[in-house]
Amino acid sequence: MLNAADASFISDLAEQLPADILSPVTPRYLEEPRGKWQGQAATVARPKSVEQLSKILAFCNARRIGVVPYGGGTGLVGGQIMQSGPMPVLVSLERMNQITQVFPSENVMVVQAGAILETIQTAAADHNRIFPLSVASQGSAQIGGNLATNAGGVNVLRYGNARDLCLGVQAVLADGSVYDGLTRLRKDNTGYDLRNLLIGSEGTLGIITAAALKLFPQPASIGTALLAVIGPKAAVDLLALARDIAGEGVSAFELISRMGVTFLGETLPEFPIPMDPCPDWMVLVEFGLGADADAALTTLFERAHDHGLVQDGIIASSQSQRTSLWNLRETIPTANRLIGSISSHDISLPISAVPEFIETAPDHIAKLGQFRINCFGHLGDGNLHYNVFPPQGRDKADFANIAAAVQGVVHDLVMQYDGSFSAEHGVGRLKTADLERYANPTKLTMMRAIKSALDPNGILNPGVIFSGD
Repeated sequence: MLNAADASFISDLAEQLPADILSPVTPRYLEEPRGKWQGQAATVARPKSVEQLSKILAFCNARRIGVVPYGGGTGLVGGQIMQSGPMPVLVSLERMNQITQVFPSENVMVVQAGAILETIQTAAADHNRIFPLSVASQGSAQIGGNLATNAGGVNVLRYGNARDLCLGVQAVLADGSVYDGLTRLRKDNTGYDLRNLLIGSEGTLGIITAAALKLFPQPASIGTALLAVIGPKAAVDLLALARDIAGEGVSAFELISRMGVTFLGETLPEFPIPMDPCPDWMVLVEFGLGADADAALTTLFERAHDHGLVQDGIIASSQSQRTSLWNLRETIPTANRLIGSISSHDISLPISAVPEFIETAPDHIAKLGQFRINCFGHLGDGNLHYNVFPPQGRDKADFANIAAAVQGVVHDLVMQYDGSFSAEHGVGRLKTADLERYANPTKLTMMRAIKSALDPNGILNPGVIFSGD
């Protein structure tokens, strides 16, 4: 059982640290982007060094005080928000935010966990390199949180998830011990892969404090196109054709539905829509090549049109047009939030199963009522954001009593297609029941054994991944 961090505990902890490390809790640390939860914490600890974090965790562990790691606060599954239970200490690494070393010839950058993702991208560009992890919240998301949740984003198709972009990590464990795995090696077969154990563990096994990240050369030519496709099946066939033409040069392949554009029109009427009339389905595709990417996209459009896959298209002719096309994709989540979903789903499926899922899912959901569905996402890696909304003129609050049932229908169907109910956002506190329901029992046993071994007192992010912790 955990204890609450009361005034006496905070006073004792403060004596172990410099005067400015602990601070009162302000509202920003207790909120999350969708407004689903309101958090709680007794104090905010903002260490400036690994040594200070080590002292904090060791002290909390000895007193059995829960610790909630807080990055940029952009997580969508409640991993940074503890609503109830004994009052915890919230730990933010916002002061540990330096880019400490860059090795351009190795394509490696070493950073502290509090570094903002966009800052890392800019620093890579300064060395004529890219760090390709790209998410909508990159202006405030911290790399430690990105790694803790194994973040995805629009470039997973080519470069992989966050874990694929990391060579080594440093982390502080529950008892205050420091794991120094901050290697720049690309080959190191010396036992268990502890780096990948910590990445994606959502702060339940240790708090990542630094990372060695992979950089990549800047593509000589980047091309972006928005193509109107006949439907999801045509989009999957278009993906195969794009790979035939550009190989690994296909950087992004995003599926967009007309409903997403409709939501933009309802909530942000001034937003420019590039295609009029808007087709039912579109694909935003980007090539990063050593030669003429626009020519490759033109070839893609011509061949796809000959095969009856696409009806129309726009190939960006300038950087401003590229930005405009990407703004369409990246603003859809904003419109979603303004409409207000009944139930949102971050799911993944085998790519070939995506069209059938999109075709059949509405019939299953319609058994519960009349809804609007906005399906969009990273088709190149099978990750869909499948969100269910009230009919126009109705509010999501009117459907609160069936939100769980809607989620159950979607997730049950996803599992029938051998998919995942959590593609890139993690389990957090939102999906703990889903993990218990759908995960292989042996997997759960192994995960609990690892948690017990590394955090026997259960102080690290209580209630995340395992609801009973």
